Amino acid sequence: MTGNSTIRIKNVSKTFRKNGKNFCAMRETSMTIEGGKFACIIGPSGCGKSTLFNIIAGLLPPSSGDILVGGESIIGKTGHVGYMLQKDMLLPWRTILDNIVLGMEIKGVPKKEAAEKALPLMEKYGLKGFDGNYPHELSGGMRQRAALLRTLLYDREIILLDEPFGALDAQTRLKMQNWLLQIWSDFHKTVLFVTHDIDEAIYLSDEIYVFSTSPGYVKEMISVNMERPRQTSDMVSENFQELKQYLLELLAVSSPKLRAD
Repeated sequence: MTGNSTIRIKNVSKTFRKNGKNFCAMRETSMTIEGGKFACIIGPSGCGKSTLFNIIAGLLPPSSGDILVGGESIIGKTGHVGYMLQKDMLLPWRTILDNIVLGMEIKGVPKKEAAEKALPLMEKYGLKGFDGNYPHELSGGMRQRAALLRTLLYDREIILLDEPFGALDAQTRLKMQNWLLQIWSDFHKTVLFVTHDIDEAIYLSDEIYVFSTSPGYVKEMISVNMERPRQTSDMVSENFQELKQYLLELLAVSSPKLRAD
């Protein structure tokens, strides 16, 4: 992996102005995700995880700090990362194929060329034959596959995934986790993944960043020392359960809420 796929978050914080007062959404936070790594962020609701993602994606300016990709600041700049939300955000009037190639179209890739690139991936990753369907005709898991392929084909080395499987049932969620690990193994992207599910965080990631309660900051970074490729049987291993217990205890320790008047 080149340095262009490593992301460095340096002392980034965010304060909003609300009802005439300053509201600290995220305290100074620093993280380094090396190229090709799969990192997860876990923490309580409202701790600033999505705020951080919006800053990384260039949709929101930080109050302090910097974010570097390839040694260059990307603050306030869009288009440097792929970004997928929990909702699939598929356009209902476009077919699945047309949704998947949307990012490439926006980048100026001719539609025929985009389709030629997308169709083999649809076949390989379980969407063969659904290119002419519309989003309402697919299950939640299949729509998430389409949304993730769209994000992948936007062709950025760093991908942000904000609880993409949060709305799925447990069985579908596990299938999607394995599917995502296969794609990650094939394409070697740098992934930063937000989840509230501790099992999901352990199963997917190389590193887990634990955020405090609001206003959030990184309480601890934990390396997941489990062999890849991961298997569902890993979830009942002693190593997995010990790490899960440690994370549960870490999340249970609350931190004081700070406010700046």
